Amino acid sequence: MTKGSATRLLLAFSIPLFFGNLFQQFYSMVDTIVVGRFVGIEALAAVGSTGGFSFMVVGFAQGLTAGFSVIISQRFGAKDMDAMRKSYAMSIIGSVLMSIVLAVVFCILSLPLLRLINTPENIIYDANSYIAIIYGGIGTAVFYNLFSSILRAVGDSRSPVVFLLISSVLNIVLDLFFVIVVPLGCSGVAIATIIAQGISAVISFIYIKRKFPMFHLSKSDWEFDMKLLIRLMRIGIPGAVQFSVCAVGVIIVQAAINGFGSDTVAAYSVGCKIENLVTQFFPAIGMGLSTFAGQNLGAGNFARIRKGFKATFMIMAVAAVVSMLIARTLAIPFSYLFMDSNTTSPEIIRETVQYVNTVAWFFIPLGMIYIYRTGCQGLGSGIIPMFSSVTELVFRVIAAFTLPIAFGYTGICFASPAAWMAAGFALPFCYFRLIKRLETRSSLPI
Repeated sequence: MTKGSATRLLLAFSIPLFFGNLFQQFYSMVDTIVVGRFVGIEALAAVGSTGGFSFMVVGFAQGLTAGFSVIISQRFGAKDMDAMRKSYAMSIIGSVLMSIVLAVVFCILSLPLLRLINTPENIIYDANSYIAIIYGGIGTAVFYNLFSSILRAVGDSRSPVVFLLISSVLNIVLDLFFVIVVPLGCSGVAIATIIAQGISAVISFIYIKRKFPMFHLSKSDWEFDMKLLIRLMRIGIPGAVQFSVCAVGVIIVQAAINGFGSDTVAAYSVGCKIENLVTQFFPAIGMGLSTFAGQNLGAGNFARIRKGFKATFMIMAVAAVVSMLIARTLAIPFSYLFMDSNTTSPEIIRETVQYVNTVAWFFIPLGMIYIYRTGCQGLGSGIIPMFSSVTELVFRVIAAFTLPIAFGYTGICFASPAAWMAAGFALPFCYFRLIKRLETRSSLPI
Protein backbone atom coordinates (compact mmCIF):
# COMPACT_ATOMS: atom_id res chain seq x y z
CA MET A 1 0.00 0.00 0.00
CA THR A 2 3.02 2.33 0.22
CA LYS A 3 3.86 2.23 -3.51
CA GLY A 4 1.93 2.39 -6.78
CA SER A 5 -1.37 3.93 -7.89
CA ALA A 6 -3.55 4.72 -4.88
CA THR A 7 -6.79 4.24 -6.83
CA ARG A 8 -5.71 0.92 -8.29
CA LEU A 9 -4.47 -0.41 -4.96
CA LEU A 10 -7.59 0.69 -3.10
CA LEU A 11 -9.86 -0.96 -5.66
CA ALA A 12 -7.78 -4.14 -5.80
CA PHE A 13 -7.85 -4.36 -2.01
CA SER A 14 -11.49 -3.36 -1.53
CA ILE A 15 -13.24 -5.41 -4.22
CA PRO A 16 -12.51 -8.75 -2.50
CA LEU A 17 -13.65 -7.13 0.76
CA PHE A 18 -16.84 -6.04 -0.98
CA PHE A 19 -17.64 -9.59 -2.02
CA GLY A 20 -16.75 -10.72 1.49
CA ASN A 21 -19.17 -8.16 2.90
CA LEU A 22 -21.87 -9.38 0.53
CA PHE A 23 -21.33 -12.91 1.78
CA GLN A 24 -21.40 -11.57 5.35
CA GLN A 25 -24.72 -9.86 4.69
CA PHE A 26 -26.09 -12.92 2.97
CA TYR A 27 -24.82 -14.84 5.96
CA SER A 28 -27.00 -12.77 8.31
CA MET A 29 -29.86 -12.49 5.82
CA VAL A 30 -30.22 -16.25 5.56
CA ASP A 31 -31.51 -16.38 9.15
CA THR A 32 -34.26 -13.91 8.28
CA ILE A 33 -35.06 -15.52 4.93
CA VAL A 34 -35.33 -19.03 6.38
CA VAL A 35 -37.58 -18.08 9.30
CA GLY A 36 -39.63 -15.72 7.13
CA ARG A 37 -40.36 -18.34 4.49
CA PHE A 38 -40.46 -21.53 6.57
CA VAL A 39 -41.71 -20.38 9.98
CA GLY A 40 -43.75 -17.23 9.35
CA ILE A 41 -43.99 -13.43 9.53
CA GLU A 42 -43.96 -13.39 13.34
CA ALA A 43 -40.71 -15.35 13.41
CA LEU A 44 -39.26 -12.97 10.81
CA ALA A 45 -40.30 -10.02 12.99
CA ALA A 46 -38.77 -11.71 16.06
CA VAL A 47 -35.36 -12.16 14.43
CA GLY A 48 -35.58 -8.72 12.81
CA SER A 49 -36.44 -7.00 16.09
CA THR A 50 -33.07 -8.09 17.51
CA GLY A 51 -31.12 -6.44 14.71
CA GLY A 52 -30.00 -3.47 16.82
CA PHE A 53 -28.88 -5.66 19.70
CA SER A 54 -27.04 -8.01 17.38
CA PHE A 55 -25.39 -5.03 15.66
CA MET A 56 -24.39 -3.61 19.04
CA VAL A 57 -22.43 -6.68 20.14
CA VAL A 58 -21.18 -7.97 16.79
CA GLY A 59 -20.32 -4.39 15.78
CA PHE A 60 -18.40 -4.03 19.04
CA ALA A 61 -16.39 -7.09 18.02
CA GLN A 62 -15.74 -5.69 14.55
CA GLY A 63 -14.68 -2.27 15.83
CA LEU A 64 -12.48 -3.74 18.54
CA THR A 65 -10.59 -6.09 16.24
CA ALA A 66 -10.31 -3.48 13.48
CA GLY A 67 -8.72 -1.20 16.07
CA PHE A 68 -6.27 -3.93 17.09
CA SER A 69 -5.29 -4.40 13.46
CA VAL A 70 -4.49 -0.68 13.07
CA ILE A 71 -1.38 -1.05 15.24
CA ILE A 72 -0.40 -4.23 13.42
CA SER A 73 -0.82 -2.44 10.08
CA GLN A 74 1.31 0.47 11.27
CA ARG A 75 4.06 -1.85 12.53
CA PHE A 76 3.93 -3.80 9.29
CA GLY A 77 4.31 -0.54 7.33
CA ALA A 78 7.27 0.40 9.55
CA LYS A 79 8.75 -3.12 9.00
CA ASP A 80 8.98 -3.75 12.74
CA MET A 81 8.15 -7.47 12.75
CA ASP A 82 8.97 -8.10 16.42
CA ALA A 83 6.55 -5.41 17.58
CA MET A 84 3.97 -6.66 15.10
CA ARG A 85 4.09 -10.22 16.49
CA LYS A 86 3.83 -8.94 20.05
CA SER A 87 0.80 -6.88 19.06
CA TYR A 88 -0.76 -9.97 17.46
CA ALA A 89 -0.35 -12.02 20.64
CA MET A 90 -1.78 -9.28 22.85
CA SER A 91 -4.67 -8.86 20.42
CA ILE A 92 -5.60 -12.50 20.92
CA ILE A 93 -5.46 -12.12 24.71
CA GLY A 94 -7.54 -8.95 24.57
CA SER A 95 -10.10 -10.68 22.35
CA VAL A 96 -10.47 -13.59 24.79
CA LEU A 97 -11.09 -11.21 27.69
CA MET A 98 -13.63 -9.10 25.81
CA SER A 99 -15.47 -12.18 24.50
CA ILE A 100 -16.03 -13.49 28.01
CA VAL A 101 -17.25 -10.14 29.33
CA LEU A 102 -19.62 -9.54 26.41
CA ALA A 103 -21.11 -13.04 26.53
CA VAL A 104 -21.81 -12.98 30.27
CA VAL A 105 -23.20 -9.44 30.45
CA PHE A 106 -25.48 -9.58 27.43
CA CYS A 107 -26.83 -13.08 28.04
CA ILE A 108 -28.04 -11.82 31.42
CA LEU A 109 -29.51 -8.63 29.93
CA SER A 110 -31.07 -9.98 26.72
CA LEU A 111 -34.70 -10.35 27.86
CA PRO A 112 -34.77 -7.17 30.01
CA LEU A 113 -33.41 -5.20 27.05
CA LEU A 114 -36.09 -6.57 24.73
CA ARG A 115 -38.74 -5.57 27.27
CA LEU A 116 -37.16 -2.14 27.62
CA ILE A 117 -37.84 -1.35 23.96
CA ASN A 118 -41.41 -2.67 24.14
CA THR A 119 -40.92 -5.66 21.86
CA PRO A 120 -44.42 -6.99 21.02
CA GLU A 121 -45.43 -9.85 23.32
CA ASN A 122 -46.26 -12.16 20.42
CA ILE A 123 -42.61 -12.19 19.31
CA ILE A 124 -40.56 -11.37 22.42
CA TYR A 125 -39.72 -14.93 23.51
CA ASP A 126 -38.69 -16.03 20.04
CA ALA A 127 -36.59 -12.87 19.81
CA ASN A 128 -34.90 -13.64 23.13
CA SER A 129 -34.19 -17.27 22.23
CA TYR A 130 -32.44 -16.04 19.07
CA ILE A 131 -30.38 -13.18 20.49
CA ALA A 132 -29.33 -14.95 23.70
CA ILE A 133 -27.67 -17.69 21.64
CA ILE A 134 -25.95 -15.09 19.45
CA TYR A 135 -24.64 -13.39 22.60
CA GLY A 136 -23.45 -16.66 24.11
CA GLY A 137 -21.39 -17.42 21.02
CA ILE A 138 -20.03 -13.91 20.51
CA GLY A 139 -16.46 -15.23 20.79
CA THR A 140 -16.80 -16.84 17.37
CA ALA A 141 -17.60 -13.46 15.80
CA VAL A 142 -14.79 -11.74 17.73
CA PHE A 143 -12.14 -14.18 16.55
CA TYR A 144 -13.33 -14.41 12.96
CA ASN A 145 -13.17 -10.62 12.75
CA LEU A 146 -9.81 -10.51 14.51
CA PHE A 147 -8.13 -12.94 12.13
CA SER A 148 -9.75 -11.33 9.09
CA SER A 149 -8.57 -7.89 10.26
CA ILE A 150 -5.04 -9.25 10.74
CA LEU A 151 -4.97 -10.59 7.18
CA ARG A 152 -6.25 -7.29 5.79
CA ALA A 153 -3.69 -5.36 7.84
CA VAL A 154 -0.87 -7.06 5.92
CA GLY A 155 -2.59 -6.66 2.54
CA ASP A 156 -4.47 -9.97 2.15
CA SER A 157 -8.10 -9.11 1.51
CA ARG A 158 -8.89 -12.22 -0.57
CA SER A 159 -8.44 -15.08 1.90
CA PRO A 160 -11.10 -13.83 4.36
CA VAL A 161 -13.58 -13.83 1.47
CA VAL A 162 -12.87 -17.48 0.73
CA PHE A 163 -13.28 -18.44 4.38
CA LEU A 164 -16.49 -16.46 4.61
CA LEU A 165 -17.86 -18.12 1.49
CA ILE A 166 -17.25 -21.55 3.04
CA SER A 167 -18.90 -20.40 6.26
CA SER A 168 -21.88 -18.88 4.39
CA VAL A 169 -22.61 -22.12 2.55
CA LEU A 170 -22.36 -24.02 5.81
CA ASN A 171 -24.69 -21.53 7.49
CA ILE A 172 -27.34 -22.05 4.81
CA VAL A 173 -27.18 -25.82 5.18
CA LEU A 174 -27.33 -25.64 8.98
CA ASP A 175 -30.17 -23.08 8.94
CA LEU A 176 -32.30 -25.38 6.84
CA PHE A 177 -31.35 -28.36 8.98
CA PHE A 178 -32.22 -26.68 12.28
CA VAL A 179 -35.48 -25.20 10.98
CA ILE A 180 -36.87 -27.90 8.67
CA VAL A 181 -35.27 -31.19 9.76
CA VAL A 182 -34.90 -30.32 13.45
CA PRO A 183 -37.65 -27.70 13.90
CA LEU A 184 -35.98 -25.36 16.39
CA GLY A 185 -37.33 -22.17 14.79
CA CYS A 186 -35.53 -18.95 15.78
CA SER A 187 -33.16 -20.81 18.12
CA GLY A 188 -32.12 -23.08 15.26
CA VAL A 189 -30.93 -20.30 12.97
CA ALA A 190 -28.94 -18.77 15.85
CA ILE A 191 -27.22 -22.09 16.55
CA ALA A 192 -26.40 -22.44 12.85
CA THR A 193 -24.85 -18.96 12.81
CA ILE A 194 -22.59 -19.65 15.79
CA ILE A 195 -21.36 -22.98 14.41
CA ALA A 196 -20.62 -21.50 10.98
CA GLN A 197 -18.80 -18.47 12.44
CA GLY A 198 -16.73 -20.70 14.69
CA ILE A 199 -15.57 -22.83 11.77
CA SER A 200 -14.68 -19.71 9.81
CA ALA A 201 -12.59 -18.41 12.75
CA VAL A 202 -10.70 -21.72 13.08
CA ILE A 203 -9.95 -21.87 9.35
CA SER A 204 -8.66 -18.27 9.42
CA PHE A 205 -6.37 -18.97 12.36
CA ILE A 206 -4.91 -22.09 10.75
CA TYR A 207 -4.32 -20.21 7.49
CA ILE A 208 -2.44 -17.39 9.23
CA LYS A 209 -0.30 -19.88 11.12
CA ARG A 210 0.64 -21.83 8.00
CA LYS A 211 0.95 -19.10 5.36
CA PHE A 212 2.48 -16.20 7.29
CA PRO A 213 5.73 -17.13 9.08
CA MET A 214 6.02 -13.55 10.32
CA PHE A 215 3.08 -14.33 12.64
CA HIS A 216 4.70 -17.41 14.21
CA LEU A 217 4.59 -16.56 17.90
CA SER A 218 7.35 -17.47 20.36
CA LYS A 219 7.05 -17.81 24.13
CA SER A 220 8.33 -14.28 24.61
CA ASP A 221 5.54 -12.90 22.36
CA TRP A 222 2.96 -14.33 24.78
CA GLU A 223 4.49 -12.66 27.81
CA PHE A 224 1.82 -10.35 29.14
CA ASP A 225 2.48 -6.71 28.25
CA MET A 226 -0.01 -4.46 30.02
CA LYS A 227 1.34 -1.31 28.37
CA LEU A 228 0.84 -2.76 24.89
CA LEU A 229 -2.58 -4.15 25.77
CA ILE A 230 -3.63 -0.69 26.94
CA ARG A 231 -2.38 0.75 23.63
CA LEU A 232 -4.41 -1.80 21.72
CA MET A 233 -7.49 -1.09 23.81
CA ARG A 234 -7.01 2.65 23.37
CA ILE A 235 -7.41 2.22 19.63
CA GLY A 236 -9.79 -0.75 19.67
CA ILE A 237 -12.33 0.23 22.30
CA PRO A 238 -13.24 3.64 20.79
CA GLY A 239 -13.73 1.87 17.47
CA ALA A 240 -15.84 -0.77 19.18
CA VAL A 241 -17.86 1.78 21.11
CA GLN A 242 -18.51 3.75 17.92
CA PHE A 243 -20.32 0.72 16.52
CA SER A 244 -22.16 0.22 19.78
CA VAL A 245 -23.19 3.87 19.97
CA CYS A 246 -24.58 3.65 16.44
CA ALA A 247 -26.37 0.46 17.49
CA VAL A 248 -27.98 2.25 20.43
CA GLY A 249 -29.50 4.63 17.90
CA VAL A 250 -30.77 1.68 15.87
CA ILE A 251 -32.24 0.13 19.03
CA ILE A 252 -34.02 3.37 19.93
CA VAL A 253 -35.49 3.55 16.43
CA GLN A 254 -36.53 -0.09 16.90
CA ALA A 255 -38.37 0.95 20.06
CA ALA A 256 -40.32 3.50 18.02
CA ILE A 257 -41.01 0.88 15.34
CA ASN A 258 -42.26 -1.65 17.90
CA GLY A 259 -45.16 0.64 18.70
CA PHE A 260 -46.48 0.12 15.17
CA GLY A 261 -46.93 -3.66 15.66
CA SER A 262 -45.22 -6.83 14.45
CA ASP A 263 -46.15 -6.39 10.75
CA THR A 264 -44.38 -3.04 10.58
CA VAL A 265 -41.48 -4.51 12.55
CA ALA A 266 -41.19 -7.18 9.84
CA ALA A 267 -41.36 -4.61 7.02
CA TYR A 268 -38.76 -2.34 8.60
CA SER A 269 -36.47 -5.30 9.33
CA VAL A 270 -36.55 -6.45 5.71
CA GLY A 271 -36.02 -2.89 4.49
CA CYS A 272 -32.91 -2.59 6.65
CA LYS A 273 -31.61 -5.90 5.30
CA ILE A 274 -32.00 -4.64 1.74
CA GLU A 275 -30.31 -1.35 2.64
CA ASN A 276 -27.37 -3.20 4.19
CA LEU A 277 -27.08 -5.49 1.18
CA VAL A 278 -26.79 -2.73 -1.44
CA THR A 279 -24.38 -0.54 0.57
CA GLN A 280 -21.68 -3.08 1.34
CA PHE A 281 -19.10 -1.43 -0.89
CA PHE A 282 -18.91 1.47 1.58
CA PRO A 283 -17.42 -0.47 4.52
CA ALA A 284 -15.18 -2.32 2.05
CA ILE A 285 -13.62 0.82 0.60
CA GLY A 286 -13.47 2.31 4.11
CA MET A 287 -11.51 -0.69 5.36
CA GLY A 288 -9.23 -0.43 2.34
CA LEU A 289 -8.58 3.22 3.17
CA SER A 290 -7.90 2.35 6.81
CA THR A 291 -5.20 -0.15 5.81
CA PHE A 292 -3.82 2.28 3.20
CA ALA A 293 -3.69 5.12 5.74
CA GLY A 294 -2.18 2.95 8.48
CA GLN A 295 0.63 1.59 6.33
CA ASN A 296 1.49 4.99 4.86
CA LEU A 297 1.39 6.57 8.30
CA GLY A 298 3.91 3.96 9.40
CA ALA A 299 6.03 4.89 6.39
CA GLY A 300 5.61 8.62 7.12
CA ASN A 301 4.14 9.39 3.68
CA PHE A 302 1.50 12.04 4.35
CA ALA A 303 1.15 13.24 0.76
CA ARG A 304 0.18 9.71 -0.22
CA ILE A 305 -2.36 9.54 2.61
CA ARG A 306 -4.06 12.67 1.27
CA LYS A 307 -4.09 11.17 -2.21
CA GLY A 308 -5.68 8.01 -0.85
CA PHE A 309 -8.50 9.89 0.87
CA LYS A 310 -9.24 11.88 -2.29
CA ALA A 311 -9.30 8.77 -4.48
CA THR A 312 -11.53 6.94 -2.02
CA PHE A 313 -14.08 9.76 -1.98
CA MET A 314 -14.42 9.66 -5.76
CA ILE A 315 -14.82 5.88 -5.78
CA MET A 316 -17.43 6.09 -3.02
CA ALA A 317 -19.49 8.72 -4.87
CA VAL A 318 -19.77 6.52 -7.94
CA ALA A 319 -20.64 3.50 -5.78
CA ALA A 320 -23.36 5.51 -3.99
CA VAL A 321 -25.14 6.34 -7.25
CA VAL A 322 -24.97 2.73 -8.42
CA SER A 323 -26.26 1.48 -5.06
CA MET A 324 -29.17 3.92 -5.15
CA LEU A 325 -30.24 2.76 -8.61
CA ILE A 326 -30.04 -0.92 -7.62
CA ALA A 327 -32.02 -0.35 -4.42
CA ARG A 328 -34.84 1.60 -6.03
CA THR A 329 -35.07 -0.76 -9.01
CA LEU A 330 -35.02 -4.06 -7.12
CA ALA A 331 -36.78 -3.16 -3.85
CA ILE A 332 -39.87 -5.27 -4.61
CA PRO A 333 -38.05 -8.42 -5.84
CA PHE A 334 -35.71 -8.21 -2.84
CA SER A 335 -38.73 -7.95 -0.52
CA TYR A 336 -40.21 -11.18 -1.84
CA LEU A 337 -36.90 -12.91 -1.26
CA PHE A 338 -37.67 -12.70 2.47
CA MET A 339 -41.43 -13.23 2.41
CA ASP A 340 -43.89 -15.59 0.74
CA SER A 341 -45.87 -13.57 -1.81
CA ASN A 342 -48.93 -15.80 -1.32
CA THR A 343 -49.27 -15.19 2.42
CA THR A 344 -47.69 -11.78 3.02
CA SER A 345 -49.89 -8.71 3.36
CA PRO A 346 -49.42 -6.13 0.55
CA GLU A 347 -49.10 -3.47 3.28
CA ILE A 348 -45.93 -5.13 4.60
CA ILE A 349 -44.40 -5.06 1.11
CA ARG A 350 -45.46 -1.41 0.65
CA GLU A 351 -43.79 -0.33 3.89
CA THR A 352 -40.64 -2.29 3.05
CA VAL A 353 -40.33 -0.62 -0.36
CA GLN A 354 -41.11 2.81 1.10
CA TYR A 355 -38.20 2.50 3.52
CA VAL A 356 -35.76 1.37 0.82
CA ASN A 357 -36.82 4.08 -1.64
CA THR A 358 -36.43 6.76 1.04
CA VAL A 359 -32.98 5.90 2.37
CA ALA A 360 -31.53 5.25 -1.10
CA TRP A 361 -31.43 9.02 -1.80
CA PHE A 362 -28.98 9.50 1.08
CA PHE A 363 -26.26 6.96 0.28
CA ILE A 364 -23.55 9.59 -0.36
CA PRO A 365 -23.53 10.92 3.25
CA LEU A 366 -23.64 7.30 4.44
CA GLY A 367 -20.58 6.55 2.29
CA MET A 368 -18.80 9.60 3.72
CA ILE A 369 -19.28 8.19 7.22
CA TYR A 370 -17.65 4.91 6.26
CA ILE A 371 -14.62 6.36 4.50
CA TYR A 372 -13.77 9.24 6.85
CA ARG A 373 -14.62 7.43 10.08
CA THR A 374 -12.68 4.28 9.20
CA GLY A 375 -9.91 6.23 7.49
CA CYS A 376 -9.34 8.36 10.59
CA GLN A 377 -9.24 5.21 12.69
CA GLY A 378 -6.49 3.95 10.36
CA LEU A 379 -4.59 7.14 11.21
CA GLY A 380 -4.78 6.20 14.89
CA SER A 381 -7.65 8.44 15.96
CA GLY A 382 -10.21 7.05 18.37
CA ILE A 383 -11.82 10.40 19.15
CA ILE A 384 -13.04 11.28 15.66
CA PRO A 385 -14.91 7.98 15.12
CA MET A 386 -16.41 8.38 18.58
CA PHE A 387 -17.53 11.96 17.86
CA SER A 388 -19.09 10.81 14.60
CA SER A 389 -20.95 7.97 16.29
CA VAL A 390 -22.33 10.20 19.03
CA THR A 391 -23.49 12.74 16.43
CA GLU A 392 -25.20 9.97 14.49
CA LEU A 393 -26.85 8.67 17.66
CA VAL A 394 -28.20 12.06 18.74
CA PHE A 395 -29.75 12.89 15.37
CA ARG A 396 -31.19 9.39 14.92
CA VAL A 397 -32.88 9.55 18.33
CA ILE A 398 -34.27 13.06 17.75
CA ALA A 399 -35.65 12.04 14.35
CA ALA A 400 -37.12 8.74 15.61
CA PHE A 401 -39.16 10.40 18.34
CA THR A 402 -40.21 13.60 16.58
CA LEU A 403 -40.82 12.83 12.90
CA PRO A 404 -43.29 9.93 13.46
CA ILE A 405 -45.52 12.25 15.49
CA ALA A 406 -46.22 14.30 12.38
CA PHE A 407 -45.53 11.81 9.58
CA GLY A 408 -46.09 8.33 11.05
CA TYR A 409 -44.09 5.54 9.42
CA THR A 410 -42.70 8.00 6.85
CA GLY A 411 -40.97 9.81 9.71
CA ILE A 412 -39.32 6.55 10.78
CA CYS A 413 -37.95 6.16 7.26
CA PHE A 414 -36.13 9.50 7.58
CA ALA A 415 -34.50 8.74 10.95
CA SER A 416 -31.38 7.11 9.49
CA PRO A 417 -30.90 9.68 6.68
CA ALA A 418 -31.04 12.49 9.26
CA ALA A 419 -28.26 10.80 11.24
CA TRP A 420 -26.16 10.11 8.13
CA MET A 421 -26.29 13.73 6.98
CA ALA A 422 -25.33 15.11 10.38
CA ALA A 423 -22.36 12.79 10.86
CA GLY A 424 -21.29 12.45 7.23
CA PHE A 425 -20.86 16.14 6.48
CA ALA A 426 -18.96 16.85 9.73
CA LEU A 427 -16.31 14.14 9.30
CA PRO A 428 -14.27 15.64 6.41
CA PHE A 429 -13.50 18.71 8.54
CA CYS A 430 -12.32 16.46 11.36
CA TYR A 431 -10.09 14.53 8.95
CA PHE A 432 -8.41 17.69 7.61
CA ARG A 433 -7.61 18.83 11.16
CA LEU A 434 -6.22 15.40 12.02
CA ILE A 435 -3.94 15.10 9.00
CA LYS A 436 -2.53 18.58 9.58
CA ARG A 437 -1.76 17.71 13.19
CA LEU A 438 -0.12 14.41 12.27
CA GLU A 439 2.13 16.10 9.72
CA THR A 440 3.73 18.06 12.54
CA ARG A 441 4.61 14.90 14.49
CA SER A 442 7.56 12.59 14.07
CA SER A 443 6.17 9.48 15.78
CA LEU A 444 3.16 7.19 15.41
CA PRO A 445 0.03 8.43 17.26
CA ILE A 446 -0.33 5.39 19.51
